[in-house]
Amino acid sequence: MPLTEAKPDALSEIYARSLYELAESAGGRESVERVVGELEGIIELAREDRSFGEFLSSRVLKQSDRSKSLRAMFEGEVHDLTLKFLLVLNEKGRLGHLVPIVASLDETAQRAFGRIEVDVYTADALEGDELERVKQQLNESLGRETVVHAYVDPKMIGGVRMQIGDRLIDASVAARLRKVRDRLAGEGSARLRASIDSAIERDL
Repeated sequence: MPLTEAKPDALSEIYARSLYELAESAGGRESVERVVGELEGIIELAREDRSFGEFLSSRVLKQSDRSKSLRAMFEGEVHDLTLKFLLVLNEKGRLGHLVPIVASLDETAQRAFGRIEVDVYTADALEGDELERVKQQLNESLGRETVVHAYVDPKMIGGVRMQIGDRLIDASVAARLRKVRDRLAGEGSARLRASIDSAIERDL
């Protein structure tokens, strides 16, 4: 059974807030960013390695056995809080929900640091100066430091699509074409109705 890819919920926010406060107390922003990075790395590994993902989320494996394995794999390799958090989730039977918990932790950290994450989708990869210009424009528009995640969407014709939290800004060529098509369809229907009405009036 793979890790759940569910979106953050109230419970994940509680775990995330607790871990954020512990990490912040242990070493401020540096500790928070390290713990977030390590947990995101573990999630990425679980996605790439099916057996590791099943190890984390399995309901068959004994919690005590999984705890021993977690210690063997991560003790001395990650921040103490990262390992302790994994062990707590294992004891609570919540390790399979690591993805939404870490997503909530990341959101908590970004808010605390005055940053906002933006997913940017384009038809071709943004690189170097171009990516930096996009980031600077977003910084100025949003009034906050942006963390830009650039993705290539081969289905796009051109333009850009951005996801900022729950808000989607679609300035892609495909979106503009859809608007033109819908407008033409609406105007065409209106003209057709007008022609029918005119014909009926003449017959009457």
